[in-house]
Amino acid sequence: MTLVAFCRKRVTAFAVVALLSSAAPAFAGADAASAAANPQWSQFLDAYREAYFVAQPAFAVTQGRHEFDGQLPDWSAAGIHKQVAWLKAERLKAAAFKDKSLTAEQRFERDYLLARIDTDLFWTDEAAMPFHNPSFYLDGGLEPSVYIARPYATPEVRLKAFIAYLKAVPVATAQIRANLKTPLPKTFVDRGISAFGGYAGFYRDDAPKAFTAVTDPALQADFKAAIEPAAQAMQGIADWLKQEQPKANDNFALGPKKFADMLWKTERVNTPLKQLEAVGKADLARNLASLKEACTQVLPGGTLHACMDKVNADKPQGGAVDGARKQLDALRQFIIDQKLVTIPSTEKALVDEAPVYQRWNFAYIDIPGPYDKGMPSTYYIAPPDPSWPQAEQDAYTPGKNVLLFTSSHEVWPGHFLQFLHSNRSPFQFGQLFVGYAFAEGWAHYSEEMMWEAGLGNHEPAVHVGQLSEALLRNVRFLCAIGMHTQGMKVETCEKMFLEDGFQDAGNARQQAARGTYDPAYLNYTLGKLMIRKLRSDWTATRGGRDAWLAFHDQFLSYGGPPIPLVRAQMLGKDAGSLF
Repeated sequence: MTLVAFCRKRVTAFAVVALLSSAAPAFAGADAASAAANPQWSQFLDAYREAYFVAQPAFAVTQGRHEFDGQLPDWSAAGIHKQVAWLKAERLKAAAFKDKSLTAEQRFERDYLLARIDTDLFWTDEAAMPFHNPSFYLDGGLEPSVYIARPYATPEVRLKAFIAYLKAVPVATAQIRANLKTPLPKTFVDRGISAFGGYAGFYRDDAPKAFTAVTDPALQADFKAAIEPAAQAMQGIADWLKQEQPKANDNFALGPKKFADMLWKTERVNTPLKQLEAVGKADLARNLASLKEACTQVLPGGTLHACMDKVNADKPQGGAVDGARKQLDALRQFIIDQKLVTIPSTEKALVDEAPVYQRWNFAYIDIPGPYDKGMPSTYYIAPPDPSWPQAEQDAYTPGKNVLLFTSSHEVWPGHFLQFLHSNRSPFQFGQLFVGYAFAEGWAHYSEEMMWEAGLGNHEPAVHVGQLSEALLRNVRFLCAIGMHTQGMKVETCEKMFLEDGFQDAGNARQQAARGTYDPAYLNYTLGKLMIRKLRSDWTATRGGRDAWLAFHDQFLSYGGPPIPLVRAQMLGKDAGSLF
């Protein structure tokens, strides 16, 4: 997953001391009688990490291991089956380390590793994603922005790496095309056409502009020679998928068993689906009630849709990118003033327009890994699709109060701040492997938490902005369950985004389609609700609101494992219910 994104204000010396401190993780069962650290476990974990990098070089590069620059994974069917076999063998080895032979910290690391292996095995083996879903590749290694947007080396060094990447693309695309079994679902085909074709245009039009500072004529000639074969390879997949459109179907659903397996194996959630659906519906109802209350002040006597339209009509000055840049300073200062969570460094995030191959969602953030020190993160915002009607394009750019919570989600105190913590976790494994529900749950939780703490001075229009984001994620939650376990149609989901999520037509279309190829996008609300419940339970005996800073720091100290593992560490074995 690419993440699926700072303040320049001065702070007092006292504030700097407070900001640069951070919590150390605490472990259930850790005491003087605990077993001594087992060196064999540490050796095993180190060996696993290095072998994983070899098998997943594109992932290694995003984490800052640049000896793997330019390499792509072996995506041949044989290579994928070899990786599955290796994961299964490593799982057996990890599980063989019994509790009594490990410290409390090492037991946590083992459980964290087992969950991560189960995640990879679910998507690669049980769900067979490499053979049915282009997203396996689009979200799992093809992204080249690390070479272009991250100044980890001189432009010459990065261009050499990018050229190597371009030269690897034709082999990778041949493997992708050989793997994908047709007919594919319509939404998968549409995403593939847009993304693969977007890469072709990016290589030809945008990538050369990023390396104009390189004056070496031989290097530029090598670059030019590498672009067209890579672009043609990407366009070739897009063209092939266009030919597949007449045969495309609607057979995207995981089914109830695989969906339940997904929840357990990737997030350690075993709540029955009916109960989980009820939890999601209750949160939707809670947010709709809050919206009705806020809208009575924003637009007395008006409909909820008219209220949302009024809030969305108040656009950020200069557009979404410029508007987001202007919001970040105030968000960071609010966190400091309200003592919400430690900010462990003075690092800053950039804001930019999303590249053409990554415009299937409105916003995302690219964050350097723990091996890339001092590198900037970039919060990307997608413009509307120019092929849409003008009214839909105009509606796609959110109002400034909605954008405020997108910026909270991506930067302060969402993804960017969370990764400032995880990149400083004492567990290197936790720095590298941050789970979907942990990352997106924290970012989405942050939106509501900031409103609860007083962001926007409790202005009702600001609350509508926060609720707009919450309702979007509520509908994702229910659409994921509905489309993958109950036969819900994409058109029904799209209607839910329009009517219950109050989304514009373009967003509703994108979001419904995303739920077909990203069934785990319920993790935004899933994670948020688990964090809210954990906060309530943990702070109940520690001072309530006054303990929020301590809670947030403790929560973020574990890296990014499944949230139930964090709950067990913070509350002990008798941790109670997740929701």
